Amino acid sequence: MSLQENLRNKRFIVTSEIQPPIGTGVQDLIRNVERIRGRVDALTVPELKIEGLVTDTMGTCQALKDQKFDPILQTTCREKNRVEIQEHLIRASESGVENILTFTEDYRITGDSLQEIMFFHVDTGKLFTVIESLREGRDISGKEIRVKPNFFVGSGIDSSWGKKVPDLELREMEELAGLGTQYFLTTPIFDLDSFHEFMKKVGPIHIPVVAEIILVRSAEMGLFLNKHVKPGMVPNHIIEKLAKAPDKEKASIEIVSDLVKGLRDLCQGVHFIPIGAEDRISKYLDAAKLSSL
Repeated sequence: MSLQENLRNKRFIVTSEIQPPIGTGVQDLIRNVERIRGRVDALTVPELKIEGLVTDTMGTCQALKDQKFDPILQTTCREKNRVEIQEHLIRASESGVENILTFTEDYRITGDSLQEIMFFHVDTGKLFTVIESLREGRDISGKEIRVKPNFFVGSGIDSSWGKKVPDLELREMEELAGLGTQYFLTTPIFDLDSFHEFMKKVGPIHIPVVAEIILVRSAEMGLFLNKHVKPGMVPNHIIEKLAKAPDKEKASIEIVSDLVKGLRDLCQGVHFIPIGAEDRISKYLDAAKLSSL
């Protein structure tokens, strides 16, 4: 079944992010995902902009589709105006992409210059207006188009608040649900008690929530994420466990398995962020007894 069907049937889903290869070769990537065929419901391919390097996000999605995987195109509004978003979505549809994942945090409210104001003023809500136009068979200028893309859309949310979810975020989630978001993907989960409180606050919105799990494989990785991504993201007790463990991989797999076990009763799925460990995802799936079948 597709990601959309599984979520609508209230199955506990499993998805994973994979990094599009640098350049055009996808052979290594396909070999890695073959190891988890039938065990994940969909694979997310993020847009990556690495200075001096080229990653083919759309080509990776098409290659996955050709191999009978269900790709999710992870996209943002950052550095795209409406026309660029429209062209991007039409290309996605032509590549066989049916799932879109977008984030509300990747836009600017204001700009320091006229160029910034004109260029960055496209938020997730406006993204949905572009999607709606395409679904109706017309572009943003009203001109008819050849295809009518019908994307299944997920939106990223910040779940780090626990029960202290700001009213602004709750209103934003309600607005996204009204616009057409069909599931929410959280920020990384490490604290089950805090996430439980978060879910009690957002439960009345009645939109499936999928919990993100980063495969932290060493104390050094945890410290790096805390320094360069978000302070305090990886709790000290996890960093300490990994630092003391004689078998780092075994400790990492235990941490993830415990999280998955706790999340089964709290939300409708998990999304793995392997950070360069695509070839080891199957080990985590084995330990957590996860399968999409």
